[in-house]
Amino acid sequence: MSTERYDVVVVGAGTAGAFAAATAASEGVSTALLERKSEAEAGQIACGDAVKGKGTFPGVIDLEYLREESFTNERIEKARFENPRSGETVDIPFEAPGSVVDRKRYGEVILEEAARAGTDVHYDTVVQDVVQTNGTAGRNGNGAGNGDAGRVQGVEAVRRGEPTEYEADVVIDAGGALSVLQDRADLSGATFDTNVSYSQFCSAYREVIEVDSPVEWDDALVFKPTEELGYLWYFPRTPTEINAGLGFQMNKPPMELVETLKRDLRSRPEFDGATVKNKLGAALPTRRPYDSATAPGFMAVGDAAGHVNPTTGGGIPGAAKAGHWAAERAIEAVTSGDAGEQRLWEYNRRVMADFGKRFAAMDVYNIFGGAHDVDELVDVLTALPGQQIVDALGKEGTASMDLGLKLKTALRTVGHWDLLYELYRVQGKAAALKELYEAYPASPAGFEAWRERRDALMDEIYALTGADPKY
Repeated sequence: MSTERYDVVVVGAGTAGAFAAATAASEGVSTALLERKSEAEAGQIACGDAVKGKGTFPGVIDLEYLREESFTNERIEKARFENPRSGETVDIPFEAPGSVVDRKRYGEVILEEAARAGTDVHYDTVVQDVVQTNGTAGRNGNGAGNGDAGRVQGVEAVRRGEPTEYEADVVIDAGGALSVLQDRADLSGATFDTNVSYSQFCSAYREVIEVDSPVEWDDALVFKPTEELGYLWYFPRTPTEINAGLGFQMNKPPMELVETLKRDLRSRPEFDGATVKNKLGAALPTRRPYDSATAPGFMAVGDAAGHVNPTTGGGIPGAAKAGHWAAERAIEAVTSGDAGEQRLWEYNRRVMADFGKRFAAMDVYNIFGGAHDVDELVDVLTALPGQQIVDALGKEGTASMDLGLKLKTALRTVGHWDLLYELYRVQGKAAALKELYEAYPASPAGFEAWRERRDALMDEIYALTGADPKY
């Protein structure tokens, strides 16, 4: 087995991995980015392709080049929710235009930019195991890093058929949902969140479809709920190229993804005679961000750390920021010679202070939804004011409305007042959870106490909704 030595090794060349590698390499830290796909296939990922815009991305790469090459539709002005029973639609305007990207070209550009920054990108490289020191990983009695005991020191891989060991001061896991690295590493003594199971994820499938005539909703992201507490989506890359897909949560009965999508496509006249250009499936997190994504010598980013909006599956901007912040801590670890959890911890805090608190609050609505009938949820959803839906499920993670809107909503939801009152109480719990995440500890020493407070609040949420515990 050959051995290669780098300061930082990043596993997985999606958004989080590419931004992590570009950040580290641009600061002169020797960096390898390991990608299992070939160079021709890299960048092709099952994704809805929708983002809010390049302004939320770290400026470590050429964002204007990224926009010009891959942002194919920059005039997304609204979300459109379809009632699957009545066919009625609810249009919810965005405060600022969103975008849909060509995900393949997007992936190619961020890899080009990582290489331009100085990253060694190794394609056709399948990572199979971690290299780790013996001993209990991570912390002493007060939660501080304790040197090299249990530290991740690299990975074992097969590169173009040849076994290769990559040694590193820091390994950044950007290997996607249910990462193999987390199965192989001994994380029992670290703060790293191991309370992870397949039921906290969803199975998704998407097709890129070319239609003959422009769709009339080319300025909208179209969502349609499914019976399995998932949704169908139709996101226009261009007026005639549509990303169409769906997903279901893995704690629900299995859905025939391909047939369900095709059945809905057949019901839509605009897709008559359409051509399927690409098909792909994936697993995505529909859970809160990992409580901690650090261990000695090791961090997880993007889907590998649950950095996805659990209600919509959107995760591109969060993954970019997480990769950037993790790499900043990796650079400090390399230059200081200390890759313990205390040194890496600020990465966790940055995530929670930014999108982590919102995603944790949004997960409360997933828990609430999983305890109720989808038809009733749709009735209530289509009666709620649009901006409140946007705030709760996207921008803020919580929502509020004035007295006039409350009265109008009450009139629209006759027959569902018990559910609406429960939703009102759930909203209060989501707000309290968001505040708790804003108080995420500044060091590992406060982690266990913080988690106990969070778990107590989650117990209240389970009791309120009647949902089975998710974690």
